[in-house]
Amino acid sequence: MRASVMYGAGDVRIENLPDAAVVEPTDAVVRVTRACICGSDLWPYRTMEHSGTGRVMGHEAIGVVEAVGADVRTVKQSDLVVMPFAFSDGTCIFCHEALHTSCIHGGFFGTVDVAGAQAEAIRVPQADGTLVVLPVDEDDTLMPSLLTLSDVMGTGHHAAVAAKVDAGKTVAVVGDGAVGLCGVIAAKRLGAERIILLGRHPDRIGLAREFGATDVVSERGDEAVERVHELTDGHGVHSVLECVGLEQSELTAIEIARPGGAVGRVGVPQDETMPASRPAFFNNINISGGPAPVRAYIEELLPDILEGKIEPGRVFDRVIGLDDVPDGYRAMNDREAIKVMVKP
Repeated sequence: MRASVMYGAGDVRIENLPDAAVVEPTDAVVRVTRACICGSDLWPYRTMEHSGTGRVMGHEAIGVVEAVGADVRTVKQSDLVVMPFAFSDGTCIFCHEALHTSCIHGGFFGTVDVAGAQAEAIRVPQADGTLVVLPVDEDDTLMPSLLTLSDVMGTGHHAAVAAKVDAGKTVAVVGDGAVGLCGVIAAKRLGAERIILLGRHPDRIGLAREFGATDVVSERGDEAVERVHELTDGHGVHSVLECVGLEQSELTAIEIARPGGAVGRVGVPQDETMPASRPAFFNNINISGGPAPVRAYIEELLPDILEGKIEPGRVFDRVIGLDDVPDGYRAMNDREAIKVMVKP
């Protein structure tokens, strides 16, 4: 099968690899019909040290089940399924607490140990606890939005949940990437009265406004903090969705939260320490979040997509074949595309 392999910063190749196969009795093999490139994939694309073996990239997919292990019970051959970015058994103590990304027997796709989904097929460990059968066919027009359930819509929702978004609250979303845009959808869906997007790219701002953003702050740093305070009578916002992961975005998130407010962090942190711990402490700011347990949210979000209440698939603004994945990385890295869908 063909797959996207990253060997180092800026070095993505399409190669022929051994076919995905069932290894453990709890595995399934899925023929990938839709995959995509994630903003978090850009971190290794910019910084990964050269590897002689590389790693198969991608952690978001929809596909058709081709084979299942002897112990798999909830999916079968020919089922169309969505694959969350983390695999989980669905039975451990943390899965029962809706923290599938902390599953005792789980892990993440697209790592050195577990091959990713920017490929013609993928082996899915813990298939019963991971895969969710979709009630549509593989060419349904809702496919882009359904694909977001594998990561960005669930991650945006997780940021909103962690930030305690609720009816009537004022919310800020830091970052105008696909996760931030889905965070706007999530905040609107949960009843936020006012949603302030911190972003500066016109195409993304336009989409955010259509999703429900009421205000836009394009400044950065101290100027952004000042502008948000101007918009909120000097108080700050109740909830902040931090969707970037850089020191500056984390600092801004904490500084624009009102006393007693909450910050939901879903941007993968690029530094070991979090800034502004003293202001966060003295303002009683709740800081939460982490890798989104998107498997826990699929059943909640799926009906809204099927009924057309939300359209997160609009974050995809480019569709490519597998051979064009290296250029897809370049386009996202150069901000020429918000999020790239891959049709192997």
